[in-house]
Amino acid sequence: MSYQQRSIKEYLDDLAARKPAPGGGSASALAGALGCALLSMSCNFTLGKEKYKDDQPRIKQTLKQTEGLRKRLLALVDLDVKVYYKVFNSRKGKPDVYQKNLISATNVPLEICRLAVSGYQLCPLLTKIANKYLISDVRAGEELLKSCFKSAEFNVIINLSEIKDVSFVNQTKRELANLRKIIKGR
Repeated sequence: MSYQQRSIKEYLDDLAARKPAPGGGSASALAGALGCALLSMSCNFTLGKEKYKDDQPRIKQTLKQTEGLRKRLLALVDLDVKVYYKVFNSRKGKPDVYQKNLISATNVPLEICRLAVSGYQLCPLLTKIANKYLISDVRAGEELLKSCFKSAEFNVIINLSEIKDVSFVNQTKRELANLRKIIKGR
């Protein structure tokens, strides 16, 4: 059963246990999903409010984006566990299988980084047009997304140190550098 179908307590118990996964990648995806949920909440408390009627189309569009990001990040909580177990189980096997699994396990936190940046980029708009009583929630979401990015970035970097595909490593490092500029730019 996926963690999406379990309680938060079960997830946290497994995260704290002496198990290979869930670990940092999965936890970073959860942090991102939490951040996006807060952005969605700010949109939901803005929709239908007369005071914000001029911004309703932008709020609706932003809500669609935050919900899409939240759902994908939640799916990545489970996917990160799945791909990491493949790495863990192939460590002492065939090197080519291990490398393939390691690249797959790197692509998950790399996607988490991309999604964190996408959510983070919605925050300036929401601080301007969302219900003023929810601005602290937008800011909390923004911080969770920054943490999500940094946590997932650690997972990418540690995996890159073992990947032998130089082209993949260089391309991934360039992408991370570009994403990092965005998240640090404000």
